[in-house]
Amino acid sequence: MIKKILAVLLIALVVIQLFHPKRNKSEGDQLNYIGNSFSVPDDIKSILARSCNDCHSNNSNYPWYANVQPVAWWLNHHIKKGKSEINFDEFTNKSLRFQYHKFEEITEQVKEGKMPIKSYTWTHNDAVLSEADKNKLMAWADASRESMKSKYPMDSLVRKK
Repeated sequence: MIKKILAVLLIALVVIQLFHPKRNKSEGDQLNYIGNSFSVPDDIKSILARSCNDCHSNNSNYPWYANVQPVAWWLNHHIKKGKSEINFDEFTNKSLRFQYHKFEEITEQVKEGKMPIKSYTWTHNDAVLSEADKNKLMAWADASRESMKSKYPMDSLVRKK
């Protein structure tokens, strides 16, 4: 009986290797990239590329194990969830309130150590944010919010309570 169960599991494992989710890869310029409307200095671009963009952009770099099921499905789920929260390549396509709020969330998430998530940094040691990286990201997000305050009326950035 155990041999039959193991055989069925092995067959299922082989069969699921035939089904892969679509990869998160885009060609060409990203028209709604955050850097098209906000200053993104090179050091911030570097931090975002190293620690954020795999889950928060339209271009993920996939490790070798992304070719193995069910790992690819798990990674795809994380990428979709990350992009639903914030996608730096679709950022300027969102409302001003959304953009302003996401800059607040960047500061909050980085300050509280919630980003990048632990399951990502386990396999991407270089993605761990140093204190200097955290301070740069938070300062950049705060400065971006301040630039929005100077350009737009506050009622377009936050809802009245």
